[in-house]
Amino acid sequence: MNGPTQEFWQARFIEGQMPWDRGAPNPQLIAWLEAGAFAAGSRVLVPGCGQGWEVVALAAAGMHVTGIDFAPAALALCRGHLEAAGLHAELVGADVLHWQPEAPADAVFEQTCLCALYPDYWVRYADQLHRWLKPGGRLFALFMQAPRASAAEGFIEGPPYHCDIHAMRALFPATRWEWPKPPYPRIFNRGIEREELAVILTRK
Repeated sequence: MNGPTQEFWQARFIEGQMPWDRGAPNPQLIAWLEAGAFAAGSRVLVPGCGQGWEVVALAAAGMHVTGIDFAPAALALCRGHLEAAGLHAELVGADVLHWQPEAPADAVFEQTCLCALYPDYWVRYADQLHRWLKPGGRLFALFMQAPRASAAEGFIEGPPYHCDIHAMRALFPATRWEWPKPPYPRIFNRGIEREELAVILTRK
């Protein structure tokens, strides 16, 4: 497998080497919840959920949440946060490139999974997201902005891998997804000194 392995991510969570982790839910998720962007009681999938701050926030808002990660240490941390908050969510140890839900979901919160996958797997992952959602379902995406000068020479560096908006338009084409008009909100992550573009896509 090209790119980071399961062992790579497991070691990060065991050792606490998670500079991307805010120690709190992504502020854009909170803004979406407060704006009512998620329908009450929605079934929401959170791929690459990590230690699960967003899983907890969604569960606290009354959503039926499934967190997916293939690092057992990440899921153990997520389970601990849920228990501390007195909340419940389904947690699944699986590879997002192969896992399938029992039924299509209403929404997916995609924050850190796409930018953690080596770009060779992006098309397969985008197909998965399309399959996971019911028609009219919404993909709440935070596209990581991580450009590097070495890309001019053809190098691929990460994680996080740069989610250029033109690449995202090709990955999630208008034939399959409804795109909102830009500009899109930009959210800064101080831990990794990067920004994310917040976009809500609707599955056709």
